[in-house]
Amino acid sequence: MGRLAQWVVIEADIAVRRMSHDQKVRLADEIYAQQPNMLASILALPRMGVDMVQLEVALHILLVTFQAMKLSGHQWPLVTEDIQDGCLQRLTARARFNEGLPEDLATKVIEQFHNEHAERYLLAFVYGWLGDHDLMAVRTEAEKYLMMGALNLVECVAFVGADKPRR
Repeated sequence: MGRLAQWVVIEADIAVRRMSHDQKVRLADEIYAQQPNMLASILALPRMGVDMVQLEVALHILLVTFQAMKLSGHQWPLVTEDIQDGCLQRLTARARFNEGLPEDLATKVIEQFHNEHAERYLLAFVYGWLGDHDLMAVRTEAEKYLMMGALNLVECVAFVGADKPRR
């Protein structure tokens, strides 16, 4: 099981929704100081065609993720570029594997992935937030990059939060 309990993710989302613009900027400054690569991965999205409205969706996911990390009370190691790259490679490999499966089998594989994910509550939040903003259909390359960036945040948190990170 992961470090982020369901109540932590819920509390983090509520806290971020209640923040003023200035409070969100201060939280982003904390992210820059403690997890700069996580912030950079989201701020790079406009270079991949993500517009400002979509970027706000990704930024909210980042703020909630970091706030949940803070609320968890766990000491989080730095998410390095190497960790991000490794997590993204595993994420894209999993997506490619699912593409070739019959629909019923793909559904079972996806359900198993969610049920066994180390940070399943954060993962559920990300899927919910993307769905609430009509970004689950992945109609454009920009939406694909946004989804992969958001899901990679979850993968990175699961990786560095593990008792013994896998390499």
